[in-house]
Order: sequence, then C-alpha cells, then structure tokens
Amino acid sequence: MKTVPQVETAEISDADLDQVSGGIGLTASTALFAGDGALGAGLHAESGPFAFTGGIGASAPFGGAAAQGQVHTTMA
Repeated sequence: MKTVPQVETAEISDADLDQVSGGIGLTASTALFAGDGALGAGLHAESGPFAFTGGIGASAPFGGAAAQGQVHTTMA
C-alpha cells in the first residue's frame, strides 16, 4: 500500500497576508539621465495596492526644443 503525503491548509485574511508579504511598506526608485542635448527624470513609488509612476524629458536638438511628461497611477 502506498502512502500519499498530505499538507494541511488554512485561509489567510488580506490583512494578515499584507503583514507577511510586506504589502504595507513603501518602495520608491528614481532615475536621472542626460546626454546629447537631452535630459530626463523618472520616479516610481509603490505602497500596498497603490502605485505611482511619473517621468519628464526635454531635448534641444539642432536649435529646436521638445518636452514630454507622463504620469501613471494604479490601484488594485
């Protein structure tokens, strides 16, 4: 007769899972770059179900100018 290993399972609430997975902490990162007449910067921050990402860039090639910006937010 073969025996099959068994594992006991249990339900975990969302609040308990956040404590285990670190879902309440804050994570942030930034970036800055420049070169060839252009520069840019970016930011990403995340905490729990919320996330924010933003960026901006500018360039001045051949006497002209251009700029760009963007922002993204998410909520799970």
